[in-house]
Amino acid sequence: MAVGIDIGGTGIKGAVVDLSTGELLSDRIKIPTPKGGTPEGIIQETVKLVDQLKVNDPDVPVGVCFPAVVKRGITLSAANVSKLWIGLAAEDYFEDALGRDITFVNDADAAGYAEASFGAARGVDGLAIMTTLGTGIGTALLHNGVLVPNAEFGHLEIDGHDIEKRASNAAREREDLSWADWAARLQKFYSALEAYLSPDLFVVGGGISKKHEHFLPRLKLTAPIVPAVHRNNAGILGAAALAVRTIPPLS
Repeated sequence: MAVGIDIGGTGIKGAVVDLSTGELLSDRIKIPTPKGGTPEGIIQETVKLVDQLKVNDPDVPVGVCFPAVVKRGITLSAANVSKLWIGLAAEDYFEDALGRDITFVNDADAAGYAEASFGAARGVDGLAIMTTLGTGIGTALLHNGVLVPNAEFGHLEIDGHDIEKRASNAAREREDLSWADWAARLQKFYSALEAYLSPDLFVVGGGISKKHEHFLPRLKLTAPIVPAVHRNNAGILGAAALAVRTIPPLS
């Protein structure tokens, strides 16, 4: 088993995971992301969450995923959290606060790895693209099940806008968009990904994926597009699974 922690712009979620099945061995705990999303606030709340899971054995792996480009434990960007994270040795800070080693990865990469290991992208030949529609838009690339870390296609500029500002679920809620209007914006995003990358499968995650019947059928693409099996738990599962897998070092 392993512990998975998924830190997002609005919430921090965590659970203990059975890595042979992808099932949760504990209740999923969710707490709000502190206002401002500062390193101090988020790390403090993460420590509280891990304490609530009551996994005291230091040999149980812990994976933490975060909405940023992560290289060698350093956060090189900050999506929907404080800009104080940029350039921070975040993995070291979390390890010091938790008093244990962790595996620290990008949140969309964790979700994608979960779907490749336990969900909709399992066994897919070729390129599967995981997209998470939430406070922002996260993306993960998986080629024959192998993760290519830190794809940030949610920040593509389309029609003069960073696409996540226009097509995330937060944008849908903020602007009170109809499903049809939101799908039109998503169409531009997925069509661009298809033009650039020619994927064999799109997988759509995030909490809104439980309402996939309202928007996925409106999208016209060559590749199949399907909802994530693990939806809003994918980040937890992937962070836990990556905690026992070594990602090749990035140059």
